Amino acid sequence: MGGEDRAVPYNWVDASATTVAGPSRPAPAPATMSQPPILPRTNQLLPLFINIFSAVPAEAPSMNLLLLLPLLIQFSLPCTSTSMDPQEMETLFHVMETMSSDRDWRSSNPDPCSSPWPGIECKPSSSGDSNQQLHVTRLAFGVSPNPTCKPTAIFPAQVFALPRLQSLFFLNCFNVTKTSLSIDANQKAYASLEQLSLKSNPSLVGAIPPEISSLNSLQVLTLSQNHLTGRIPDSISQLASLVHLDLSYNVLTSSIPPQIGQLKKLINLDLSYNSLSGRVPQSIGQMVLLQKLDLSSNDLTGRIPETIGSLTSLEFLALSDNKLNGELPNGMAGLLSLQYLIMDDNPMFISLPAVLGRLDKLQELRLGNSGYSGEIPESFARLTNLTSLSLERNRLSGEIPADFSDLGRIYHLNLSWNLLSGVVPFGSGFIRRLGRNLDLSGNPGLCLNASNRGIESVDVGAELCQDAGRPTEAASMEEGLASSSGGKQLWLLLRFHCYQLILGWLSVWCSGAKI
Repeated sequence: MGGEDRAVPYNWVDASATTVAGPSRPAPAPATMSQPPILPRTNQLLPLFINIFSAVPAEAPSMNLLLLLPLLIQFSLPCTSTSMDPQEMETLFHVMETMSSDRDWRSSNPDPCSSPWPGIECKPSSSGDSNQQLHVTRLAFGVSPNPTCKPTAIFPAQVFALPRLQSLFFLNCFNVTKTSLSIDANQKAYASLEQLSLKSNPSLVGAIPPEISSLNSLQVLTLSQNHLTGRIPDSISQLASLVHLDLSYNVLTSSIPPQIGQLKKLINLDLSYNSLSGRVPQSIGQMVLLQKLDLSSNDLTGRIPETIGSLTSLEFLALSDNKLNGELPNGMAGLLSLQYLIMDDNPMFISLPAVLGRLDKLQELRLGNSGYSGEIPESFARLTNLTSLSLERNRLSGEIPADFSDLGRIYHLNLSWNLLSGVVPFGSGFIRRLGRNLDLSGNPGLCLNASNRGIESVDVGAELCQDAGRPTEAASMEEGLASSSGGKQLWLLLRFHCYQLILGWLSVWCSGAKI
């Protein structure tokens, strides 16, 4: 669906984006990763130490210590085996050869975990096992210093055969050869995989497979900025451990499955920039831990469900660029944690809801181009944490609330293209502070107080008022004639008739010239 790619100022952490390069984890100690598989125990070598010590001349005791020191250090190290399982190693080689041609992976690093590759992390199977093996726990492709992806790369379904894999990332990998997300429900990694991210892959096509539910340990699922099509599978609701779900910027269609409400642990849900239709499901209110909900730039219709009032932890709500309409639910007054409400470009066609003035944590409120009418509620002036307010391209009338001048944190205010009138209640300091971020254009009845002379260089879209508090444009002449009295009215009337006489004379002169 269309719509500009907005840079929302809300600094929301995308779990997948911030972990593409991987969390900072300490590498296994070199001694653990480089030991030979079988070493004699220290107590078996004690007689050898005694013989060596006794063979050294007594007159050189310092030499005794020097000789014994390296032996004691070597044989006091843990006697463990860190080789990989051969089948797991072969699977890893196959995945690397499918994805990247940066090097000959088999010959350059024949033991991937002992000499770690870029983009790979390994961990031992268990800390208490004296013969423990190392397993691949994290793979990342596409972002330096991780391996780059070759043009012929396709999604390696065999990657799920890595038995201890916890995190898997593909960023900007599939750009040429079309491929799809393939999941075999019988692979081993499903019990361990916690994070799966495929982002910015324009050649990743097809549907999200229903087998996605097999990844039952997933906590983070990011499938953003790809070319996935079809509907969101109902089975996605079976990912009970999920805390972050991002399916944005795809071509997903049909309605949002009502089963999505079963994701009770979800904190972030982003389905924006798709072609989803139908109503926002009532079950959305069951995800009471939600902090971010972004459904913007879809084809959603109808009213916002009343159950949204149950999302009392919600901090970010974006519903812009849809086809939503009707009154806002009463429950929205209970969203007291809300900091960002983005609802522009919807055919609401109602009065501007005064109830929004109760959301005193709001920092950004965008309600532009949505058919709102009536006056701007006085309650909006109590939103003292506002930094950005956008009410442009509506049918708002009346005066700007006088207390708007007390919004000390605001840096962006757009009231353009409405039917507002009267004197703008902002002083020169307020106007200079916002500068071009203050837009009052398209309101012919608005004018700036005469005390604001000297700020003509700041174009806010309104002229200075006359003494009677009216705009100075020639377009307001008729309004001035209707409201003035006495000599001023007579003077304006005479000037108006003079303009008519001049225009008539010019018309006659031009007609005669043509003849």
